[in-house]
Amino acid sequence: MTTQTEEKFIGTTRKVTAHQTQNEGLSFEKSAPGKKAYRLPPLDVPEVDPSALLGEARRSHNAELPELSEIEIIRHFTRLSTWNYAIDLGMYPLGSCTMKYNPRVNEFVSRLEGIAEAHPYQPESLSQGSLGIIRLLQQCLLEITGMDAITLQPAAGAHGEFTGILLVRAYHQAKGNPRRNVIIPDSAHGTNPATAAVCGYDVVNFKSNAQGGIDVEALAQAVNEDTAALMLTNPSTIGVFENEIHRIADILHSKGALLYMDGANMNALCGKTRPGDFGVDVMHLNLHKTFSTPHGGGGPGSGPVACKKILEPYLPIPVVEQGSDGLLHLNYDRPQSVGRVRAFYGNFGMFVRALAYTLANGPDGLRQTTEDAVLNANYIRKKLEDLYELPYNTPSMHEVVFSDRRQLRNGVRTGDIAKRLIDYGFHPYTVSFPLIVPGALMIEPTESESREELDLFVDAMRQIAREVEENPQLVLDAPHSTRVSRLDETTAARKPVLRWRKP
Repeated sequence: MTTQTEEKFIGTTRKVTAHQTQNEGLSFEKSAPGKKAYRLPPLDVPEVDPSALLGEARRSHNAELPELSEIEIIRHFTRLSTWNYAIDLGMYPLGSCTMKYNPRVNEFVSRLEGIAEAHPYQPESLSQGSLGIIRLLQQCLLEITGMDAITLQPAAGAHGEFTGILLVRAYHQAKGNPRRNVIIPDSAHGTNPATAAVCGYDVVNFKSNAQGGIDVEALAQAVNEDTAALMLTNPSTIGVFENEIHRIADILHSKGALLYMDGANMNALCGKTRPGDFGVDVMHLNLHKTFSTPHGGGGPGSGPVACKKILEPYLPIPVVEQGSDGLLHLNYDRPQSVGRVRAFYGNFGMFVRALAYTLANGPDGLRQTTEDAVLNANYIRKKLEDLYELPYNTPSMHEVVFSDRRQLRNGVRTGDIAKRLIDYGFHPYTVSFPLIVPGALMIEPTESESREELDLFVDAMRQIAREVEENPQLVLDAPHSTRVSRLDETTAARKPVLRWRKP
């Protein structure tokens, strides 16, 4: 049967349709003996005894595969797909993740026959088109970042961090002083300290000032001849731009240290300012965030690393170069390179999508996306700041971070608010991060959302704030409209059940 419930909040009504099947929730097993969903055509070759082909590798018994009809299989997976949230259904307000819409033109271009069927083992003479895509994307990203050289190999942001810090280490080793420390602000992405540690550095934690930024005077005292680099997320995880970034770069360079920028938040800078122009030596980008390639579900991602000329000799091999014959080649003969960090040259399909997005927007379009992203975040900030605590009054960039301080007086925490938001038809925001904001509500609307969608989100958040005051238990018991109610998160984390088994 089909049931419809209406979730009402200020200014709008959103309908949630739940398709329920008989015994749903009691059993996941739908198999019944004798059902078939396929019919194989007659063999057009002589039959062969499987034992002769497989030998001892042949199964001793048949696999216990489910037996269902074709329509049952189609309905099963279609129904499961309706239980998931998706960017095609509504807003993803996940702060620090930049879950923007992925334009369909990206997917169309990536599936063109000559692109989709290109094989990494093709000879260079047959791969000029693919190498040209890589080369053009590199040129675009260098123009956007203001850097001198780049590699597209890394498979994600954290992988890009790892590659970037390998470049830093190789640079200092070549100068005869490997150095020991990497300074990381408490407002950085959580992967930054892990990256530094994996690369063999001691992590020096650096506390933010009252505005959520870098205290340049304290930094000047912290940087010394043992400092390899500062890993700076800019804008930071509280959505604040480091407006003294030039001084920060000068302090580091005066001691021979380098400035690494976590470029995951380039959605707030793209087309407006260039990290290379304000002193950054090396940085990574997230094509799966700023440049609209698919994001979530474990990938595939892409985390290119751009650097200044001093770090170019250490870039991973191979490097795409144009030869005297006018053709593009992969150069492996780079003795100072840190080596490969990824099979082949990286996630090529992501390069195609990112290039399609970049060329479709052009310079003016990229600037507009940045301006819209910042505008949307500040719109939400202004609409909610009377009900949710702002831990920092510093101007917001692409995201706004509130805290649950006011709601905590009624025993409601950020995770409870996020779960109640599900009942209003929205994916939750990022919960309890960044760590420097206790009970953080981290909200990033991106440029994809219209004012109408933002108003729906704002209305839901305002209604939840009222519920916290009038009926906090309603929020504490949320979500109410999902097929799975509130879980025991501690047991789920410590004793996860990752596989369904037949009863």
